[in-house]
Amino acid sequence: MKTDFRLLIVLAVSAISASGLSACGGGSSTNSTTPVVSTPAVTTPTVNTPALPAAGTPAGWKLVWADEFDQAGLPDANKWMFDTDRNKAGWYNNERQYYSKDRLENARVADGKLTITALKEQLSSAPDYGGQAYTSARLLTRGKASWTYGFFEIRAKLPCGLGTWPAIWTLGTKGAWPDDGEIDIMEHVGKNKGKILGSAYSAFYNWPNGTGNTKETIVNDACDVFHNYQLYWDTEQLAIGVDGKYYFQFVNPKNGDYKKWPFDQPQYLILNLAIGGDLGGAVDDSIFPSKFEIDYVRVYQK
Repeated sequence: MKTDFRLLIVLAVSAISASGLSACGGGSSTNSTTPVVSTPAVTTPTVNTPALPAAGTPAGWKLVWADEFDQAGLPDANKWMFDTDRNKAGWYNNERQYYSKDRLENARVADGKLTITALKEQLSSAPDYGGQAYTSARLLTRGKASWTYGFFEIRAKLPCGLGTWPAIWTLGTKGAWPDDGEIDIMEHVGKNKGKILGSAYSAFYNWPNGTGNTKETIVNDACDVFHNYQLYWDTEQLAIGVDGKYYFQFVNPKNGDYKKWPFDQPQYLILNLAIGGDLGGAVDDSIFPSKFEIDYVRVYQK
């Protein structure tokens, strides 16, 4: 995320969220990781950084992919798949949900929006049931769409009940975590109402190494109204923000080190609502049903 540089910054951040195939309410379906743990703040090398992008859709960039959720029923199968791979074995970060497939109770498009609903129930008759006390959904564009660079905007209203862990994030299509990168456009946990987390992970920058890249911003009414969660990503930097204000910046060192910058390769998008786990924490059973509402998903490129 960097070309010609101007300002000096020190990226000193703590690993707050779970990671790629384990952060953001879940990990990759092909990799297993250890539970999320708190790690000391780590100071990364000083680098020159480009200015943050301007607010709004970048001038001259065109819409290349979108879901406006205007077709009622299950999510569009041409755009999304359900991830259920870890149901039997258990999901990452000690999360407590069962992710269902093609089930309107957990993922429904209606009234121009997608609603991912977590419920307190046991689907013990499901062949891949893993003993979970809650159900939810995890949607991926893997195998449907992926992008290298772009401006991503997801308009959403978050659940805030104790134990909820909604996330909007991306993973590298090559499938190895953290080597192939993870970008957390939005993570939120109910125990910290209104605290929005943005992160970027790679083989070098990740929470197991104590080098996680995470920053936070406060959106006090995140659970009451819709907000625009945004990612600007190009060859110079990736920047994460809310409603046109960027609070996280990760700069491309431009040294060809894939361990530090894997973000020149395709990433696919994930929407999920996890329950409990190492980041989600204790669960208040009185909060269910708990709803994660997404108004639209839009991706722009040059």
